[in-house]
Amino acid sequence: MSMSTLPTAAGQITPAGAKTPAGVETSPAQYLTFLLGGEMFAVGILNIKEIIEYGTVTEIPMVPPFIRGVINLRGAVVPVIDLASRFGGKRSEISRRTCIVIIELTENDERQDVGVVVDAVSEVLEIPASEIEPPPSFGARIRADFIRGMGKVNGKFVIILEVAKVLSVDEIASLATLATPALPEVATGSPVQD
Repeated sequence: MSMSTLPTAAGQITPAGAKTPAGVETSPAQYLTFLLGGEMFAVGILNIKEIIEYGTVTEIPMVPPFIRGVINLRGAVVPVIDLASRFGGKRSEISRRTCIVIIELTENDERQDVGVVVDAVSEVLEIPASEIEPPPSFGARIRADFIRGMGKVNGKFVIILEVAKVLSVDEIASLATLATPALPEVATGSPVQD
């Protein structure tokens, strides 16, 4: 039985599923920063495909409130997530600075583009690993598993998002299922609930 291997940046071969040695930083040093509800957030630049102006978003019925709908991006259907709503807040107010950041996710060898609505894109920053603190265990306004770390930039913190968790296709699909109202079971004799 052969073990699958993955190439590393240095050209070495690492067994699939093996952890990177401690002390080796694999996250990107460059981050796209953006504003959302007055707070600064960041996403690794390697996840960003493009940034587009907020335009026509086609709404989809019976989905969770944080899913704004879909857009047509050069012939591809791309779901659009409202990050403010995803984090448990109210939906973003659309202004002339509102953008959709297209993020490419890879899950189970499949690539999926997802758009996220942000209030305004700020800049690309280099944040050294030494300036990134672990996520807080309490006190953040968003789920702790959504936060990769807290970057220190000019004496202030930037919340670095864990894109794979925030935009988990499986979790969003299961939430969409929960948002779809179940039909009452009249024919089976089961009680109908209001």
